[in-house]
Amino acid sequence: MRPGLNLILYFTLGISVLLGKVLEVTTPTLQQVIAAAEPFDTVMVTGDVHTQTPIEIRKPLTLLGKNGAVLDGGGKAEILIIHHDSVVVSGLSFQNAGISFVDDNAALRIEKASHVRVENNRFIDNFFAVYLAQAAQCTIRNNQIIARNLRETNSGNGIHLWYCKDILVENNRISGMRDGIYFEFVMNGKIRNNLSENNLRYGLHFMFSDSCEYTENTFRDNGAGVAVMYTEAVKMHRNVFIDNWGSASYGLLLKEIRDSEITHNIFRGNSVGIYTESSNRVRVTQNDFLGNGWGVKIQSSSLDNEFTANNFIGNSFDIATAGRQNHSRFDGNYWDKYTGYDLDRDGVGDVAFRPVRLFAYVVQQNPPALILMRSLFIDLLDRAERLLPMITPPTLQDNRPLMHRVVHS
Repeated sequence: MRPGLNLILYFTLGISVLLGKVLEVTTPTLQQVIAAAEPFDTVMVTGDVHTQTPIEIRKPLTLLGKNGAVLDGGGKAEILIIHHDSVVVSGLSFQNAGISFVDDNAALRIEKASHVRVENNRFIDNFFAVYLAQAAQCTIRNNQIIARNLRETNSGNGIHLWYCKDILVENNRISGMRDGIYFEFVMNGKIRNNLSENNLRYGLHFMFSDSCEYTENTFRDNGAGVAVMYTEAVKMHRNVFIDNWGSASYGLLLKEIRDSEITHNIFRGNSVGIYTESSNRVRVTQNDFLGNGWGVKIQSSSLDNEFTANNFIGNSFDIATAGRQNHSRFDGNYWDKYTGYDLDRDGVGDVAFRPVRLFAYVVQQNPPALILMRSLFIDLLDRAERLLPMITPPTLQDNRPLMHRVVHS
C-alpha cells in the first residue's frame, strides 16, 4: 500500500479483505494487521472477541469497531496503547484490563501523543478505562464507562489525565470507578456534559490543574462528590451536584484554589453543597443550594471570596464556619429562612440576615445533637444568638438579603 491513500483494511479472525481482494491469513492478529497498515489507513475490526493484547499503535491510524467488536485484556494487563499522534479509536468495546497494585493498567492508554480522538466506545470492567499521560490536544467523547467495583483498592479511574494540556472530555457516561474523571497537572482542560455517578470516591478529582473549565456536567451519588484542589483560574459553570451523601461527603470540595468562578450550578441533596478551605478570591454567584445538609461550609482560612445572587432553600444549615472570623463577603442572596421586612418594596430586606446558626456549632462539636434540630429550645437559642451574637461570626451576614428567589438566566 502507498501511504496517504487512507485505505480500509478489514480484520476478522482468519480473513483480511484489502481493497476488494480476499487474502487468507493463517493466524492473523490485530497487532499484525496494524503493523501491515500504512500511515493514515483505516483498520476495521469486525465482530468477535479479540484477546491478543496488549496492542500498540505507533503510526497515525484510524481503528474502527463494527458488529460488536470486543478487545479483551483477560484480566492480565493493558489492552490498547497509542504512542503516536493523529490516531482515532471508535466503535469498540474494551473489557477486563488487568487489576494491578503496581501498574496503572488501562483499557486504552495515550502516551506522549497529540490529536488523538477516542469516541463512541464502551469500557466494561477495566482497572483504568482511558489513561492519558503527557498528551495534548486530544478528545475523549461519547464513551460509556462501566464497572462494578466494590473497593477503592481494586479500582482505577474512568478517565485519567496526567501532565496533559488542551484536552476535551465531553459527553461521556461514567459509573462504578474509583474516580469518574481525574485531572492532575493539566492545563486548559475542558470537561463538558458528562454524567459521573455512583463512583466509589469522587465524581471528579481535580488537582494542580490551572486554567481549566467544566460545564454542564452531572455529578450524582458519588462517594465524596467532587474535589478541586491546589489550582487556580478554574471555571465551574452550569453543573449539577446531586445526592453526594455521607458522613464525609459533599457536592464540591475546594482546597487551596484561587481566582476561580462557580456560577449557575445546582447543589441539591448533598451532605455539604460546597466545602471550602484555604481558598481565596473565588466568585460564587447565581447558584442554587437546595435541600442540602449544609449549603456551604466555609473555613476562616478562606479569604476574599464573594457569594452573590445565590438561592439557599431547604437546607438544614445554610452556612457553617469554624471560629468567629470571616474574610468573605455575602451580599444579595436569597435565604428562605429570612424573616425580615421590606418597607420600601425594593426587593431587598431592610434588616441584615445572619445565616450562621448557633446550633450549627453545636452539631459540628457533637453530631448526635442533630436529634434536637426541630426542638423549640434550639429555635430559641438561635434567635438569641442572632440578637446578641457571642459565638457566631459577627461579620458573616448578608446586608442585602433578597425577598424573592433569584431567577437564573
